[in-house]
Amino acid sequence: MPSVDIARNDPAWESAGKALAAELLDALTPPALRVEHIGSTSIPGMDAKPIFDLQVSVPDLDAAEEALAEALHALGFARTAYFHDHVPAGSAGPPDLWRKRLWMRRGHPGPDVNLHLRAAGGAGERFALLFRDWFRAHPAAVPAYAAFKRSLAEAVTDGAAYTEMKNPVVDLIVATAEDWAARTGWKVT
Repeated sequence: MPSVDIARNDPAWESAGKALAAELLDALTPPALRVEHIGSTSIPGMDAKPIFDLQVSVPDLDAAEEALAEALHALGFARTAYFHDHVPAGSAGPPDLWRKRLWMRRGHPGPDVNLHLRAAGGAGERFALLFRDWFRAHPAAVPAYAAFKRSLAEAVTDGAAYTEMKNPVVDLIVATAEDWAARTGWKVT
């Protein structure tokens, strides 16, 4: 059995992700400005790890983490020691542009969730939304990326290796997505 579980796409992920985002926005406002369903479970037709990725956009990352700690614990989330996103190849600027906080919920009555706290207007917030929106606008690209993830999951020995080996492919996708964003006027809304 692969060390990373890639499940077949479940059409219910979209509505479940929206419901989770709405529930968390209600529970975390303020300081949450937005809560968005991101990652592979947010992309129609995409096979994915059966874990919802949600992004909480906040005005100040450090202040928000402290302000939200009690509420997140009450919702079943545990703080991790993960403080930075992967910096895409070719990205300009200091690594601090990619700061975040990651909270995880596992074994809760609700679905498993990775909750990414990111600064509103920051590079990581934009990257996650661009990745999602590009795939939504290019559904013909979904099967190839899903097949890549499935093959990679079968070849690696653990989740960390899976992520590290997937990052350069994600960088290529986002480079293409950046061109699409420039041509179409896409922006974080």
